[in-house]
Amino acid sequence: MLIKKAAEIRGSEITPKWLYVNRRKFLAGALGVTAGALAGRTLKELAWPMQKVVAGSKLNVAQKSAFSTSEAVTPYDNVTHYNNFYEFGVGKEDPAEKAKNFRTSPWSVKVGGLVDKPRTFSVEDLMQLAPLEERIYRHRCVEAWSIVVPWVGFSLSVLLKEVAPQAKAKFVAFESFYDRGQMPEARYGGIPFPYVEGLRLDEAMHPLALLCFGMYGQTLPNQDGAPVRMVLPWKYGFKSIKSLVKIKLVDKQPPTTWNMANSSEFGFYSNVNPAVDHPRWSQAKERRLGEFSRRSTLMFNGYDQVASLYSGMDLRKNF
Repeated sequence: MLIKKAAEIRGSEITPKWLYVNRRKFLAGALGVTAGALAGRTLKELAWPMQKVVAGSKLNVAQKSAFSTSEAVTPYDNVTHYNNFYEFGVGKEDPAEKAKNFRTSPWSVKVGGLVDKPRTFSVEDLMQLAPLEERIYRHRCVEAWSIVVPWVGFSLSVLLKEVAPQAKAKFVAFESFYDRGQMPEARYGGIPFPYVEGLRLDEAMHPLALLCFGMYGQTLPNQDGAPVRMVLPWKYGFKSIKSLVKIKLVDKQPPTTWNMANSSEFGFYSNVNPAVDHPRWSQAKERRLGEFSRRSTLMFNGYDQVASLYSGMDLRKNF
């Protein structure tokens, strides 16, 4: 065996981390295929086989994340039948009923703006960028209710690095799918559509920011943002935009739906902050779905890892 010193090793000779971590899965798959079957397939595709995104299908989860909370998970039925998704109605129970026939395949997400490698991805393409992991996150709604959900996905930073952000990029703008034909209830929503959201680039690059494809080990139900959404556990739920179709890197703070609709109640940052009340109710307490008692709301929803992102900011003013 030839052993080289570190200084003699070229970058191209270093085994990629994703392949090293999944080497056993790769070897098992590689031994079972013929040379013909290998033609045209990448090493990543062999390391975690292509998953077809079908509603309710089981996802291949490579690992459970160290970011996960140990709190009890909210029952699936609660999470899938108490939703904010105004494109399918303003009642909490409306989306589960009125999104049943929402078409989520085929689906693509256009990623562009201030990037060197703009690209349009299918959901299947996105799921090949990194192994899926389960993250049990607390999720806090601005209306003072909360849930704990085992989301499935990987850090948004994986996708952003894939398109190579330019130095001028400072923010990330997101846009949801909108089709009047499939979403007639949106006319009663009282907010502009398509739904848009935004983050600072450093927020979007934080490992807690999750590009999400599923929950409870399965693909996302339509009412919970199928087929791909964001999950930002330290921010109020409306920041975790559903049914993504566009991601654009920009140099100025992008508009966001609820801020445009009512800027006095919904700021751009929307970090969970029990010290800043909503104008119509307190944010100091919350109620977990399925429970009767209320609990104290935690700063950043308990995700202190993000505190450094806001060092020196007045989080009462920048709410």
